[in-house]
Amino acid sequence: MRDVEGMIDDHNAFEYQDKKRFISSRRFVPPSFNDVRLILNTAQLMGLTATGSLDLATFDGDVTLYDDGQSLLPSNPVIQRIIDLMSNDTKIGIVTAAGYTEAEKYHGRLHGLLTAVNTSTVLTEQQKNNLIIMAESSLRECVQNLSLAATVLRKERAVGIIPTVPDYKFPRESLEETVLVVQKKLEMSEVGRLLPFCAFNGGNDVFVDIGDKSWGVLVCQNFFGSRGKATGEVDEETEAILGERTLHVGDQFLSAGSNDFKARVVGTTAWIANPTETVELLDELVGLIGMKRKE
Repeated sequence: MRDVEGMIDDHNAFEYQDKKRFISSRRFVPPSFNDVRLILNTAQLMGLTATGSLDLATFDGDVTLYDDGQSLLPSNPVIQRIIDLMSNDTKIGIVTAAGYTEAEKYHGRLHGLLTAVNTSTVLTEQQKNNLIIMAESSLRECVQNLSLAATVLRKERAVGIIPTVPDYKFPRESLEETVLVVQKKLEMSEVGRLLPFCAFNGGNDVFVDIGDKSWGVLVCQNFFGSRGKATGEVDEETEAILGERTLHVGDQFLSAGSNDFKARVVGTTAWIANPTETVELLDELVGLIGMKRKE
């Protein structure tokens, strides 16, 4: 977790979560991983709101805003929470690994909340192709070495493996091994040192994307930062939104094959496990913002 200007308030964060989870009231069950994760989330929010305004909030899509493979429907309770943040002058960005090239597909997934995101094109087509070719070769090698019943799926800006047989579940260990093998080979390659990429475990698939969540958040920071607060017009002299004023919410922060992990280097982060936790987190955040404004 990113330390927001050294203002992590673990004590108050524990007291807040203790009232919800009764951690100190348990006699036999010690604090769990989820207890610690949620305490750190609260500490991050407290630290962020204590030092100023939240200028930018970015969100992963699947498992964070909606269930895996689903869409952000108008009935989703997270939408009102996002609108509450926007009413407090917080910019919103959706930073997802979905590699669509048509705007209509993004609209289909996010039609409950229309969000304009500026895309930065910094890579040549040849560079993209070289990275994808190398990733595909590494994936095919893993499929053979681990005897995986997998099909290699090539996209325009990504490549991955999916089950060949419907409803087949890959062993978790095989998915993690594949991620680490591909990641290491790309890191050691010339093209992998030049270009950002992300190899991640999608639960029952593995994909390698050009770019990573840190770049997605950076694009949002620069895009929204370049627009004047009063007019919304582009202002070349306006600086990007700082990481201390940014919150990224996602479900994948384990170092092995987790595509939200790299967002930690460009902003404050909150690690959630499901969309319900996202709603609770945003309720907590809006409450802290409201308390700060009353001071």
